[in-house]
Amino acid sequence: MSFFKIGLASVTFRNKTVEEIVSLCEKAGVDCIEWGADVHVITAENAEKARALCDKANIRISSYGSYYRVGSGDEKQWLTLCENAKIMGAESIRVWLGGKNSEDTPEHEYKKLLTDLKNICTAAEKYGLLVCPECHDYTFNNDTDAFLKIRNELDMKNCRTYFQSRYFRMAYDLDRIDRTYDFIENVHVSYSDMKLEQADKTKDENYLDTLLRKFRDKSFGGAVILEFTENAEESSFFEDIQKLRTY
Repeated sequence: MSFFKIGLASVTFRNKTVEEIVSLCEKAGVDCIEWGADVHVITAENAEKARALCDKANIRISSYGSYYRVGSGDEKQWLTLCENAKIMGAESIRVWLGGKNSEDTPEHEYKKLLTDLKNICTAAEKYGLLVCPECHDYTFNNDTDAFLKIRNELDMKNCRTYFQSRYFRMAYDLDRIDRTYDFIENVHVSYSDMKLEQADKTKDENYLDTLLRKFRDKSFGGAVILEFTENAEESSFFEDIQKLRTY
């Protein structure tokens, strides 16, 4: 049994129905699901269905993968996402922090990001929701210092972050975990992405193991969410979940 909660991002199986995903997770003994807003949970009706099925299977809904682009200022879209998250009983909404790397973001665009982030966090607070930018390239959350800068200037408790590795910068990853640990809500992992990222680089098959042991040693209480598995195959999914259970 793993120390942390083990989850699945529904985008791993975009070709499967909500019913099929819940059934797979129940068989694998998954603790929680992050439902994606692109395919599986678009409407309030979808949200009600996902919650009912998860409740029946005793699976928690950890988060809502919204793909909302901070900086868009789309209040109507954001409120719909908050409503859906609330219906599901999700604890957080995952967002994209803009559309450029932090080093390519000019000051006027940074201010726009900060303003919109404040607006959506204020709205989410009324629903009891956390806002968590995905840790990803081609967003402002591509860098540890950049995240800490915007998070500190925002100064809102319901703004947290994901951790996600590219699997070839160990010193950076370990430093990021240490410096942002107090704000990490969930972690995205992928054994198949690790293979792809390391294809033309020095291979380290224990890379993900090192990161997960660090989270274990820190007594991480969030969810480690599997996002993508090799060829979106069920057998690969079960193998990956079993690996996560060893921590």
